Amino acid sequence: MLSGVKAGLVSADVLRREQQELRRQERNNKHLEEESRRSETVFRDKLGRKRDLAQERLEQKQKAEAKSEREEQYAKWGKGLAQGRQQQQNVEDAMKEMQKPLARYIDDADLDRMLREQERDGDPMAEFIKKRKAKESREKKEKPRYNGPAPPLNRFNIWPGHRWDGVDRSNGFEQQRFARLANRKAVQELAYKWSVEDM
Repeated sequence: MLSGVKAGLVSADVLRREQQELRRQERNNKHLEEESRRSETVFRDKLGRKRDLAQERLEQKQKAEAKSEREEQYAKWGKGLAQGRQQQQNVEDAMKEMQKPLARYIDDADLDRMLREQERDGDPMAEFIKKRKAKESREKKEKPRYNGPAPPLNRFNIWPGHRWDGVDRSNGFEQQRFARLANRKAVQELAYKWSVEDM
């Protein structure tokens, strides 16, 4: 039978022995039950190796943190660094204005500076101030530029240095390249016109 006892007509003596045998087997298996209750489930990968779930969770958490940090950095770069600085400056200015009292008096230095920096139409001194600022900016050291006749084209559109004497000392590669490009474009255009001629 499924319980491990004999089927059919059995004497009391045989039945008693069988029950004692069953109890002994249960006692022998009791420690196995206790061990199995306290034991943890063992997870294995496809190759049969044990998996460390705590380590995997920690790695996933680290990956998620790195990914979120990277996405945050890209979002910051996507906005534009100058725009971010400008926004931060606007917030700081707003906080500074909030700290001031509601009523502004004539001796307020920030209000005075802001009104002075505004440009108004019909201001007779504005043109004088612009000229003075332009003169100051011209006085700043500027790199000299080439001022001679138009230089020959090159593939990088680099302007020659200020000491260039205007003599073309190239081996003609740039001109050949531009000629090839122009020829290829003309042939493509001609082929296109020829292919759609009958339509």
